[in-house]
Amino acid sequence: MKIVYDPAVDVLRILFQEVPIAESDEDESGIIFDYDAEGNVVGLEVLSASKRVDNPQSMSYVIETAKAAS
Repeated sequence: MKIVYDPAVDVLRILFQEVPIAESDEDESGIIFDYDAEGNVVGLEVLSASKRVDNPQSMSYVIETAKAAS
């Protein structure tokens, strides 16, 4: 996974896989979904990211661990 913020165009891009994008679809909230040739979501683009994300130039990475059953 790769996350890129481009302040020149204020777009935050989240890539789940490094594969060619076959199709993109923008929803009404300003999020673009990128699909591969099989129709799988392989990335997201957040338009006007500075208005939607607290700080698009900062990132926190957390891995949640499963809790043991009691």
